Amino acid sequence: MEEVTVNRTINEGEVVVEPLIASICHADLRYFMGQRKPEVLTKKLPMALLHEGIGRVVESKSNSVSVGDRVVIVPNIPGHLLKKGHPEECSSYSQQEFIANYGEKNVFLGSGYDGIAQNRLVLPAECAIPIPDSLPNEIAVLSELCTVSYHALSRVKQKLESSQNTTVAVFGDGPVGYLTAAMIHHVYNLGPERLTVFGAIDEKLKQFTFASRKLVQNYDFKSSKKVDIIVECTGGAFSEHAINQGIDLAARGGTIILMGVSEDRVPINTRDVLEKGLSLYGSSRSSSADYHAVMKAMENIEYQKTLRAILPKSNTPIHNLSDFQTAMKSASEHRHWEKIILDFDWSAS
Repeated sequence: MEEVTVNRTINEGEVVVEPLIASICHADLRYFMGQRKPEVLTKKLPMALLHEGIGRVVESKSNSVSVGDRVVIVPNIPGHLLKKGHPEECSSYSQQEFIANYGEKNVFLGSGYDGIAQNRLVLPAECAIPIPDSLPNEIAVLSELCTVSYHALSRVKQKLESSQNTTVAVFGDGPVGYLTAAMIHHVYNLGPERLTVFGAIDEKLKQFTFASRKLVQNYDFKSSKKVDIIVECTGGAFSEHAINQGIDLAARGGTIILMGVSEDRVPINTRDVLEKGLSLYGSSRSSSADYHAVMKAMENIEYQKTLRAILPKSNTPIHNLSDFQTAMKSASEHRHWEKIILDFDWSAS
C-alpha cells in the first residue's frame, strides 16, 4: 500500500466529507490479502479501501446537506448521480424501488472506486445521509451493513408484516447474520417462537439472545418443522451447506434470500427448489432510500442495546498509512466476532 494525492473537482450537488469512523468488512480483507481472482484484482486495483463509515461534511455545494453535518456515507453510488445518464438508462432493472441498487453504471466505494480510507471524499449529496442527533457515531457506523439486511428483507416485507404466523430462519452466526436477525427482531417484531438462527459455533450463537438458536451440526433439517423464509448469511466455503440446508428446511412455496458472498460457484439442490416451488432472491447491497428507514429504526434504544453487542470495547486509532496497514493486517489474522471500528484522525500525522 502507498499514500497518494488525488485532486478532485467539486461539482454542484456534491459534498466533501471527512471520514470519522469506519468498520472493516470481509470484502475489504479479501482485497487487502489478494484473495479475489487475479483478473478482478487487476481490474479494480489500485484503490482506497473501506465502504462502511460515517463522516462530517467540510464543504457543500448542495442545499440538502450543510457543512458540519454528521453523515452516513452511502457506498453504492447510482450512475445517474455521476452524470452517466437518466436512472432508466443506468439500469435495466424494471422495478422502480430497486433500480438504484442494481444499476449497471453504479460505482461502489472500495470495490473498483476509491473508498473511505481517505482524508476527504467527494460524494453526491444524495449519498451523504444526515445522522439524527439521537444516534451516536458507533451505532450509525453499523447502518451500511444494516441497510443491506433491510434491503434484502424488503423482498419479503409483505410476508413479514401481513401474518403473525410467518417463521424465519437465519443461517450464519457472524456479523451479517447477527445484524440481519436483529433487524428481523426489532423492525418486524419476531421473537424466539418465530425466529431461529442456525450457526456452527456455540459461543457466537449465545449472542443471539432474542432468537431461538440451533447448532447446524446437531439439527435434522429434512424432518424438522418447515420455515417460511430462509435468510442465508454465511458466504464463502460454507455457502453450499447453508443454502442446501435452507432448501431442506424451507416450506413449500417458501422464500430463500441469499446474502452471503462466495468467490466460487455454489452447487445447490435445484430438484427440491423446483419441487417445493421456492423463490430465491440475491441481495448484497443497498441504496440511499434504505438508510432513512434504518436510521429511524436505530433511534430505538432497545435496538441500540442489541447492536452494541457487536461493537468492540474500543476503536482502533488511525493517524497514518502505517496505522491503517497494521489494523488491516491484524483484522486479517484475527477474525473476531465483533466488528473492528477504525477511528480516523489523519491530521494527527
